[in-house]
Order: sequence, then structure tokens, then C-alpha cells
Amino acid sequence: MTRTVARGADPPRRQTSVPSPVREAEPPVPPRLYRVTEVMRMLSLSRSTIFEQIRAGRLHSVKQGRTRLIPESAIREYIALLESEVV
Repeated sequence: MTRTVARGADPPRRQTSVPSPVREAEPPVPPRLYRVTEVMRMLSLSRSTIFEQIRAGRLHSVKQGRTRLIPESAIREYIALLESEVV
């Protein structure tokens, strides 16, 4: 299908893309929410132990759909809790 252009009218112009400014590569942002399997590796604990700690209220977590996620802040708080129990 061709477009007809009225006499005396300028033909449609193609839009030219303006190159975006070059950005330096930013370092990757670490995740703020971790899956249970990631926390298992980080804390060297079994899956059962992680869920026991969640049920006991010692390790906080959130759910996104069917996925259980553990915030970075909850991991730090849990480690601090473990350290305070040693003293």
C-alpha cells in the first residue's frame, strides 16, 4: 500500500534516532531479597532449619506469589541475633 502525497506537501520524514549519551557501566546492584536456596548457602544451614527459623519468628520472610523471599535486612538481623546469644 502506498501513500499519496498532496502536491506541494512535504513528504513524511523519517525520525532519526538521537544517540544516547554514553554511560559508564554501573556496578551490578546486589539483590535485596534472597530465595531460600540462596540463604541456605549464605548461612550454611539446611532448608529445614531455615523454615524452622521462619516459623519460630527468628528469621523474617515475605512471599511473592508462591515464592518465599528473605530480605537482606532479615539476614543481618538473624546473624546479629545469633551473635548476641553467644555472649
